[in-house]
Amino acid sequence: MDSGKNLPNRMAFLYNAAVRLCVAAELFLRHRGGSRAERFSRSGEWNMKKRCERFRRIGARANWLAGCWLVGWSWIAATASAQSLELTQVASGLTQPVYATHAPGDPNRLFVVEKTGTIKILNLSTGTVNAAAFLTQSELSNGTGFTSNGERGLLGLAFDPNYQANGRFYVNYTDGSGNSQIRRFERLNPDRANGGSALNVLGFTQPFSNHNGGWMDFGPDGQLYVASGDGGSGGDPQNNGQNRNSLLGKILRLDVSGDDFPADPNRNYRIPTDNPFVGQSNVREEVWAYGLRNPWRNSFDRLTGDFYIADVGQGSREEINFQRFDSAGGENYGWRLREGTLGSTVAGAIDPFYEYSHGNGPNQGSSITGGYVYRGPIDALQGHYFFSDYINNRLWSVQVDGTDPTLFDGTNYTNFIDWTDILTVNAGPFRRIGSFGEDALGNLYMLNLENGLIFKVTGASIPEPALGFLGIVLLAAGSMIRRQRAT
Repeated sequence: MDSGKNLPNRMAFLYNAAVRLCVAAELFLRHRGGSRAERFSRSGEWNMKKRCERFRRIGARANWLAGCWLVGWSWIAATASAQSLELTQVASGLTQPVYATHAPGDPNRLFVVEKTGTIKILNLSTGTVNAAAFLTQSELSNGTGFTSNGERGLLGLAFDPNYQANGRFYVNYTDGSGNSQIRRFERLNPDRANGGSALNVLGFTQPFSNHNGGWMDFGPDGQLYVASGDGGSGGDPQNNGQNRNSLLGKILRLDVSGDDFPADPNRNYRIPTDNPFVGQSNVREEVWAYGLRNPWRNSFDRLTGDFYIADVGQGSREEINFQRFDSAGGENYGWRLREGTLGSTVAGAIDPFYEYSHGNGPNQGSSITGGYVYRGPIDALQGHYFFSDYINNRLWSVQVDGTDPTLFDGTNYTNFIDWTDILTVNAGPFRRIGSFGEDALGNLYMLNLENGLIFKVTGASIPEPALGFLGIVLLAAGSMIRRQRAT
């Protein structure tokens, strides 16, 4: 995005260039369009009287046309400066907020996940947090213990689509042994969970302390999707990402409406019959997609059902992967053989639609935080996927350009905007965005993990282009040529 600082000089240069170009073009048209007798006098010399007359007309028209060009560039400068994003702080005093979401049928509240093991309720109408926690750490981890150091802790929360009727919700956390646990709880009342209602759904071993993933949500199909990291360390030493017989480095898809494992008290779910690897040997049937390193904050577009997966890179690339709403699953996103679009060629692997390199530049970073496609009340932001970099403190949005995902090469996007230097915040530091949130109305929230703050997007401007300066220039040129031929 052009900052606008160099536009005046550029416009002056383009104005002069346009004048010269228009003069040359009209001379060419005049020279080619007239007869030999018109072009030369009887003596074979150029008729100086006609030459002067033509240059006067050429100068006037060229200046008018170049003026259109100048107006167009002025419009571009105004558009760049008019882009804006307004954030309002709606909560403070939280302890490492790592996720926020809403319960179905509850438009006035957000449930905020604290990495330290507590779920709190934020009342959006008053901006206050309930004094009593919805779920405490002791209730969360009863019988399993709890770990929250490093990348561990309470990392995910998902409400059952039928929550209003059954009161069920699911959490993803790290137990006292450092392993991932997914549990189901039930609501006691609108403000409190029933701490004694815990049911183990699924657990799996984490060989190292990092790359726990932890995101969960119900998809448009009513199934529970779970993101798991590759098990940690560096470079995926156990090759979990490519091993389909491991639950690590994957997106899992579970049917929590029943139980295929009645004899196992720690596995309480069904395998969806349309999961991509059902019936195959040496493959975990829970796997929906694989080849991921540490998918950190994923989301479904609430309008289209498309699925966005933000995967934290190793040392070179941060990436955003994309599944169409009608995907049958089974995608391989390449890790550990590929990092973004870098690495070995992997037959059938799907590259990201957007990636960025590591560094300190305005379009670089070191740790992606995935967000949401905006579907809230601000018309200007509709369809823009928001994401950030946790280390470089950048905020961007982008849109998929419609390319077939099998053809993705990391450049399949449009309408990229860097919001970092043009956003305004009413209070608090905007930094260390560890997660995004979405309420029942589609409003977008950003969570400052380090300072315990939550921001809401409350205003934005992205001026829509009208005809555009190029169209003005072309129309003007056509008019001039028609007038030229009539003389």
